[in-house]
Amino acid sequence: MSESQVKTGSPQKDYQAKKAIFRTYQIIWYILGLIEVVLGFRVLFKLLGANASSGFTNFIYAISYPFAQPFAGILGTTKSSGIVLEWSTLIAMIVYVVVAYGIVAFFQLVKPTDQEEVEQTVDSQ
Repeated sequence: MSESQVKTGSPQKDYQAKKAIFRTYQIIWYILGLIEVVLGFRVLFKLLGANASSGFTNFIYAISYPFAQPFAGILGTTKSSGIVLEWSTLIAMIVYVVVAYGIVAFFQLVKPTDQEEVEQTVDSQ
């Protein structure tokens, strides 16, 4: 098929689709960042032996629970004089990063491409 026979969508339509996918990337990474920060605070507070009845600590535990709970029991916790290391929460943090990366990679597969983008990608690999 010669270059003149290559069919492409309208540039405006392709731009709008790419823009929507870009915004989706931003939303995915933003949500991941929020989850990671909350889980990170959970790990830190448990590790430092923070007072669970403190308002902020209790708030962090409450909002992080739904994200940490599916991974509870995968590995035990390490406890020593009030200090707790929840290995399952660290695993949860890793899993959420992998899932977010997988979703973004999937969107890369379905985004519209033009001939120039395909040639640059193929030539660079």
